[in-house]
Order: sequence, then structure tokens, then C-alpha cells
Amino acid sequence: MAEPEKTTKNEQGPEQESQAPKGKGSKLMPCLVPVLAIVLCAGGGFAVGRLFGTRGQAQNVSAAEQGVEALAPLPPIKAAGAGPSWYYDLDPIVANLNEPGVTRYVRATLTLEIDGHLSEKDGIPFLEQRKPLLKNWLTLFIANLTLEDIRGERNLRHVQTQIADIFNQGLFPNAQPCIRLVLFKELSIQ
Repeated sequence: MAEPEKTTKNEQGPEQESQAPKGKGSKLMPCLVPVLAIVLCAGGGFAVGRLFGTRGQAQNVSAAEQGVEALAPLPPIKAAGAGPSWYYDLDPIVANLNEPGVTRYVRATLTLEIDGHLSEKDGIPFLEQRKPLLKNWLTLFIANLTLEDIRGERNLRHVQTQIADIFNQGLFPNAQPCIRLVLFKELSIQ
């Protein structure tokens, strides 16, 4: 009778040993499955973003600058003996203000006062060719403004100066700035 007890002990021993590790594994499994699912989804999202995603902001800007360089070269700018300044009208633009919780928009029409160093004969075709870029830069700039940024005369004069600087840097990057003033022909805020 002692022998059957030994066999039952031996039979029960391996079963108990196999159940103990199985219990530890079953405790880890509910935590391990969601972690693996998250890692797989994150990896898949990263791969899809790399394959089909849009390009970054810096790459977009450099691509836009390459497109500008592909346009006609900079017109001749006179150093001395400048003629009278002249004006160039831009098309109206509409942009939403950067106001959280409220939908406000601005409709603006600008007139650029161009310095006499750039002749009107050379300047008008140059600006006509770059008009889409000017409208894009202006829309992006206005979309970044808040209502407080465009309230009052002092703030509007500051905005005019900033727009002139943006246009001069974009149109004449390594040359003398030719846009003297930016004038508001129309400015409606709603």
C-alpha cells in the first residue's frame, strides 16, 4: 500500500508543478496582450505615416522657396537715382483669426508701396508672377493673429510693418528691400 501512495504522490507532483507556472503565466497574459497590441498599433501607425504622410513644415518651406527660385529672376534694382515710388494692389484675402472658441475672420485688401529702386515696368510682371505666394504668406500671417493683435492704430501699424518685412524677405531675400509700405485698402473684422 505504500507503493500506490508513492505513485499518487509522483503523479500529483508534476501536475502541481505544471499548474504553478501556469498560474503565473495566466496572471501576466492579460497585461501582456494589450501592451503587445499597443506596440503593434504604434509601429503600424508610424510605418503608415512614413509611407503616406505629408512632409514636415521645414520641408514645405524649402520646397516653396525652390519653387520661387524656379520663377523668373529678380528684376534689376537701381542703387542710385531712384525714380518715384509706385503702388501695386493685391487681391482681397479672407482668413480666420486665431481665437479659441470664437469664429472670427478678417477680410483684407492691401496696396503695396514699392520703392523707386524697382522700376514699375520690371516690377509689375515680377509681382504678378508671385501674387499667389504673396496671398499665401498674407493668409498665413493673418491666420496667426488674434483679435487683440489687430485692435487699435498702434497694433495695425505694427502689423503693416510685419507684413512689409515678410514680403521683403520672401521676394527680395538677398537684395535691398523694395516694399516701402503696406497700406490697408480694406480691413473688415467679423
